[in-house]
Amino acid sequence: MTSRESRRARRALDSARVIDEVVNNQLMLVSRLPEEGRRRAADFLAELVMLAQSYRHYALGWITRRELERRGLETMRRLSALRQRRTPAQFTEQD
Repeated sequence: MTSRESRRARRALDSARVIDEVVNNQLMLVSRLPEEGRRRAADFLAELVMLAQSYRHYALGWITRRELERRGLETMRRLSALRQRRTPAQFTEQD
């Protein structure tokens, strides 16, 4: 492995570690959310877990930089869709 490849792998593994930390820090909060919010938050965190896994695959040389970028863009698209899926607030008439 060249120094360039090891630097690339180290950066990718650092990125995966940061994403893992974000996920781990949010897990406790998810259990406190209402059911619909838990589902949405769990879906959001699952997308981040898969992105971290893609960074690890890149670090191992299993996927190319282009594939990592494609997966990253796809993850962002899915996260955006999850954000837009929010249930609008429901207003009821008070007696």
